[in-house]
Amino acid sequence: MRILITGAAGMVGRKLIARLAKDGALRGRKITALDLHDIVAPQGPALVGVDVSIHTGDLSEPGATAALVAFRPDVIFHLAGIVSGEAEANFDLGYRVNLDGTRALFDAVRLAAFAPRLVFTSSIAVFGAPFPDVIPDEFHPTPLTSYGTQKQMSEALLADYSRRGFFDGIGIRLPTICVRPGKPNKAASGFFSGIIREPLSGREAILPVPRSVLHTHASPRSAVNFLVHAAEIDGDKVGPRRNLTMPGVAVTVGEQIEALERIAGAAVAKRIREQPDETIWAIVKGWPTRFEARRARELGFAAESSFDEIIRAHIEDELGGKIS
Repeated sequence: MRILITGAAGMVGRKLIARLAKDGALRGRKITALDLHDIVAPQGPALVGVDVSIHTGDLSEPGATAALVAFRPDVIFHLAGIVSGEAEANFDLGYRVNLDGTRALFDAVRLAAFAPRLVFTSSIAVFGAPFPDVIPDEFHPTPLTSYGTQKQMSEALLADYSRRGFFDGIGIRLPTICVRPGKPNKAASGFFSGIIREPLSGREAILPVPRSVLHTHASPRSAVNFLVHAAEIDGDKVGPRRNLTMPGVAVTVGEQIEALERIAGAAVAKRIREQPDETIWAIVKGWPTRFEARRARELGFAAESSFDEIIRAHIEDELGGKIS
């Protein structure tokens, strides 16, 4: 079993690599090779009997993707991309990385003619307002950001390339992944993690939107579980609608803070400072809130059932079980 991961240096990519290294197998077969790609060099695991190759570069550059698929991986996890805030701020970069890079990878697989399972990380940003209270699987994607548009166009390509038999694609629309470890990034959704991560580590966090904002989240643990399950699921059961909205926990920002206080205490929750940011608010208020995710649940995808679980997962996985 040979596996290619693009975006392997990112948070989800690193956690996926650790999971695959721990499991040692995917789709019932022993992992023998890992090809890890990103714009910066990913950290490869030291695994006995596994050929680990590190690749760097821009997927949209001519020939880059052909070199990546030359060894015909059995499974491709396409995680590479720039985040929502950066894609909105830099129109050209967003389309080059998120759309052109994706199309280049898909085409390289098509031209190499070996039809792997390809798992693509999409986003709930493909949906745009106005929204019903709960968004069903049949709700039409009408993105209101450049990032969401890039993801929707990539979803359409994935469905068409799968229909033509060029690969067996599964697109997973991730909710906001929270709590993200490490330093803040340029994602407009970054504050959802920041208001939990920073106070738990003894630092102040900025809340740029109203506490009434309602959003759907899943932990990094769940994100990795989604990816592995998408790689292993029976494609025939998915059918022609190859892009699935993942389940998650829908809570308001206020409820996030209440969960933080329940778990870590009032002093920790008081480390959050409200400072409105109109640029972030303009993006966030156009995002969807809660999802039915019926198809994904029926196909075996699962996430946390409460935001308390998400916080506890972060404390266990990233803080060694301790709060500052």
